[in-house]
Formats: sequence, C-alpha cells, structure tokens
Amino acid sequence: MAEYLLVESQGGYAGPGSEAFLGDAVRLARAGHGVAVLLIENGVTEGLAAAGPAVGRVLAAGGEVWADAFSLDQRALSARRLAPGVRAVEMDEVAERLLRPGVRGVWH
Repeated sequence: MAEYLLVESQGGYAGPGSEAFLGDAVRLARAGHGVAVLLIENGVTEGLAAAGPAVGRVLAAGGEVWADAFSLDQRALSARRLAPGVRAVEMDEVAERLLRPGVRGVWH
C-alpha cells in the first residue's frame, strides 16, 4: 500500500474544501494506506480540541494528524489546545517523512 502525507493549509473557515480533503485522508486510511495529515498555516485550527469532528475521523481511521509547531506559534495557539491524538511537529520530522521512498505528498 502507498503512504501519503496530506498537507491542509486552509482550515474549515475557508469553506467545505478542508473537510472534504480530510475525508480523503479517512478513505485512504480505511483502504489500508499509511496516512499522515499535516495541519499548517491556518489549517492548524482544524486540530484544536474545539474544532469540528473531521480530525477525529482521520484518527479513528488509523491516520496520524500533525500540527505544525511554527504555525501554532504564529497564531498564538498552544499545543495544549490540540485535540487528543493531534501532535505538534517541527519541519525536520515532516521533511523526514516526505523524503521517504514512496511517500506521496498532497497539498490543499
């Protein structure tokens, strides 16, 4: 099976595209693919505990959800506000995952 790194940069406030993109992550994970979702820029708001259920569905399907630590800092958001299962990451970890052979990166 393939491995995916899906990058969500917009967040739900920008319209239904974010939820649809996270739905793609759920479908990929349920199909047996390795899936990590990186929430970056304004997309980090999707990872907050008070956000909608889309991130929870990704986690329940077996995917990983990461929030970019720099984007959180730029928005004065503490990693403590992230939903359970969402992990703050630095770009070195993201780069390591993306550079693995066979990983497919998709940006939204």
